[in-house]
Amino acid sequence: MHEHRLPVPFRSSQVVREYAVQLCAQLGRRLDDACPIADAASVDGIRVHAVIAPLVPQGAAISIRFPDRSGTSLWTLGQSGMFPAPWFTLLTGLVRNRATLLITGGTGVGKTTLAKALLAECDADERIVTVEEVRELGDVGHANHVSLVAREANVEGVGAVGLPELTKATLRMRPDRVVLGECRGEEIVDLLRAFNSGHRGGLTTLHADGVERVPARMVSLGLLAGVAPEAMAMLAAGAFDAVLHLERVNGRRRIAQIGGLQASRAGLAGVPLAVWDGSGAPWRAPEWDRFLARWSG
Repeated sequence: MHEHRLPVPFRSSQVVREYAVQLCAQLGRRLDDACPIADAASVDGIRVHAVIAPLVPQGAAISIRFPDRSGTSLWTLGQSGMFPAPWFTLLTGLVRNRATLLITGGTGVGKTTLAKALLAECDADERIVTVEEVRELGDVGHANHVSLVAREANVEGVGAVGLPELTKATLRMRPDRVVLGECRGEEIVDLLRAFNSGHRGGLTTLHADGVERVPARMVSLGLLAGVAPEAMAMLAAGAFDAVLHLERVNGRRRIAQIGGLQASRAGLAGVPLAVWDGSGAPWRAPEWDRFLARWSG
């Protein structure tokens, strides 16, 4: 996604506010004095974030993000420098061998882009069920794709359907792969339970600063669901086969780390297996060759 500044001919701040309210309403999200912040998305992945006065000085602040229309594949991401060429075989192998993946990084590093590219490598007849708070993945290129999105409460305060409920619902839909767009709260526990009960090959994304920082984020989200850190460590260690950590430096996005999660006496540990600075050969841990042999085949 790229950012551009263009003049917009709105006559007044009130018109900007009305535009924001109408835009979010068209996308099924409420934006008014009682709910002055909204996240919305279209079916094909156009994302809108809006904040209205008095939280902003005048009218409204609107952010619109358009997905890449070029149909980015794993191959083109590699050609653009997101990962070194030898990792292409590993990434396709992770998908083919039904590894359960955790994609981490900050905002705008390409987590959703990488997730879509990985899902595009799945067999065409696989049933992929995606769960999102706001629909961002859009069309993942599979006819047998079910897209579930959370629903806010109506003006009477009823009718809300959250991510935990939707995550549980996926298990009754005969999924080949369960995908949670982003772990933000207690829904992570339901997802980990699914991944530990035989539902392999799924993926999710998480905001984290690196593979080593994933355990702290996992524990904090588990506490929101009332799960003790020790129990969270056991759930997470057995749920994910690989962690792909993304970074963005000088506008260039890359897979900076590939690692895993391990249970230890201290709890849960994030262990980098390979680190890449964007040029040259990646650093590799002693366990890398065994990991590569397991998932590249």
